[in-house]
Amino acid sequence: MKKILFIFLMLFTSISFAAAPEAGVNFDKTVQTVPTDNKDKIEVIELFWYGCIHCYQMDPMLNDWVKKLPKDVYFKRMPAIPRPDWAPMARAFYAMETLGVAEKLHTAIFDAVHKERTLNPADEKAILQWVTLKAGLDRKKVEDAFNSFSMNASLNKAAQVFRASGATGVPTIMIDGKYITSSTMAGGNNEALQIADFIINNVRKDRNKK
Repeated sequence: MKKILFIFLMLFTSISFAAAPEAGVNFDKTVQTVPTDNKDKIEVIELFWYGCIHCYQMDPMLNDWVKKLPKDVYFKRMPAIPRPDWAPMARAFYAMETLGVAEKLHTAIFDAVHKERTLNPADEKAILQWVTLKAGLDRKKVEDAFNSFSMNASLNKAAQVFRASGATGVPTIMIDGKYITSSTMAGGNNEALQIADFIINNVRKDRNKK
């Protein structure tokens, strides 16, 4: 037991923090508790925007981290909508989910904005055309996905969740609908994921006590 504890302490101190993660500094509580989809699991949500260079830079690291999450944790992405000009990319995200091409085009749309610089994240018509071409689908079908009734409900929920989280930017990681951290708060992308692990472990301990 002592050996296990020693290894844990060594791993923990390897995180680039002078001390344990500090509430209000490296992570914080959400402004409001955000309901989760499955109360039996610990929910992790990435609040992001395709137009955000920091989200783009974090994405490969985040993808690797998600692959290693324990079975009692599930992950999903949610587009952030703190202001109107972020809505076109949020609409694209939900349309791609509806069309079943989100996984296929997620990295590609990031690349189009930041690597190739061929897509303006605020130009909804250009985004719709891009999705149509890259997905190889009928334009009418894509337009219907972009303008569906469920789309409006999804956009409204995304905007509400962003406000309730208390996030001030992206990428932000929300854990169990109660805590947030970010690259800015944690001091880097890798540090944000380490903080997320720290919070997940503490949420699990609290649940096991009940």
